This record gives sequence, C-alpha cells and structure tokens, in this order.
Amino acid sequence: MLEKTQQLPQEQLIDADYFIYCLEAVEDIEIDTVTEAQKKLEQLTMQYGVASIYNTCDTIEGLESSLNALVLDDHHFKDYEIIYMVITGEANSICLNDYYYSLQEIAEMFEGRLEGKILHFSNAKVLDLDAEEAQYFLDITGAKAVSGYGNASNGITSSHLDMAFFNLFKEDDNMLDVVEELHQRHHKICNLLDFRMYY
Repeated sequence: MLEKTQQLPQEQLIDADYFIYCLEAVEDIEIDTVTEAQKKLEQLTMQYGVASIYNTCDTIEGLESSLNALVLDDHHFKDYEIIYMVITGEANSICLNDYYYSLQEIAEMFEGRLEGKILHFSNAKVLDLDAEEAQYFLDITGAKAVSGYGNASNGITSSHLDMAFFNLFKEDDNMLDVVEELHQRHHKICNLLDFRMYY
C-alpha cells in the first residue's frame, strides 16, 4: 500500500528538537489534495519552527503501517511528542472507510509502542472516554495522554486551537502547564469545543 509522506528539508529537521506527526484519514490516498490540516502544519513550521511530518491513510491497515513506520523506522521518533490524528469517529471509536474501530482495538494494535507520547485528536471526531476506557488506552499503549474535544465541530474546526496547543509544547514540555496556559490564552474556544485531556 502506498502512503504519502511530506518531509521537511533535512536542514529544518536537524534544527528541530520537537516534532508533530500528523496522520489524517482521507477517502482515497491516491487522490492528491492539500487539506486544511496540512496547510496549518505548514504555517506552524513557517511561523514557529515546529517541524511536522504529515501522512494520510484510508484504511486501518494504512493507519497501522504509518504508525509502525514511525515507531520502527524513524530515527526521530523519540522527538515526536505529539501524534496528531485528524480522523472522524465517535466518542470511543475512529472511522476509516466506513468501518468503526474502538480505541481499545487501536490500543491493542499499538501495545507498548506509544511510550511517552500524547495522542491528540482534532475535532473531526468527538473524544469522550470514561475513566476506565481512558486508563486502559494509556496502560496498554504507554501513551502519556490522550487529548481532543468533547463537542462536535458544528462548522468550527479545531485546527487553530490544535496549532496553539502544539506551539505551547515548544515553549514548555510540562503537559499540565501547557493545558492550563491553553485555557488561559484561548478560554472561549477551549470551552466551546470542550478541550479535554485524559492522562
């Protein structure tokens, strides 16, 4: 299966000590369109020097191989603090190609392989986990946190807030301080979209 990866010029990668890995679900990876998430990540690099790698997937196998390639083959993997998922779904599932996969299934797929990472979902999907579901995901994958939004987009995309969140991590790597700062700076939209983090 082919996958598209947009890589930054090597000199930009060397300077960056903090990366975002974005995986976006698209209908067909063969169709080359520039998405809003892609544009926002480019702005983040240009304005703030936050490096990112962008990938698309259209099946669960594509998602798995993209994340496996990141975990197993990418020498910068330890530098990625955030895995940014732009993917539709419901409270405790993601949707790829009209199939729903629970976060438990995703956790089992990446058992022990997301050590220390924050998995952040855009508001393309509502994130609503109970304490047990969240704990299971964190325990199985080793992830540091799962974050996202409790409210559906209602025509408002979370991309501005996502980028603000990522940029704050460049300044401060204490996750809880970052979340507090995000709420202080972007109080209205945090409440509107119901920003939430499980850790």
